[in-house]
Amino acid sequence: MSTAAQSGSGDAVAPQPASTPEDLRAALAQLAPDALPTFDAERSTALQQAREQVSAAPMRRFVGQWAVYAALERHPERAARLRSLEARAAITESLEEARIITAEIGRILDMACAEAGVERAQGV
Repeated sequence: MSTAAQSGSGDAVAPQPASTPEDLRAALAQLAPDALPTFDAERSTALQQAREQVSAAPMRRFVGQWAVYAALERHPERAARLRSLEARAAITESLEEARIITAEIGRILDMACAEAGVERAQGV
């Protein structure tokens, strides 16, 4: 039996990786290899901040952010829809359309946060 979940369209979906830098990086290598340079740079920055602040908070933020990104990328249709909505939001001049777009983006992010086990701040 496959460990992959099923998406709404019936296609196999990669499982959500554990929320560790190593597991997230391995998943991204499969799901979104173009994101790896950004992941690596942000990981380095988060590690440096964690050392300077003597705090795990920068690494927790980093891992949470990338866990949500992985959750989005696990569902290519959903990730494409989010990018499309973001592009529309950048150009719309209609307040009503902006509200509709924002609501749908919020629903997509809520789903991804739930899958990643990350609580999404209100208004984000």
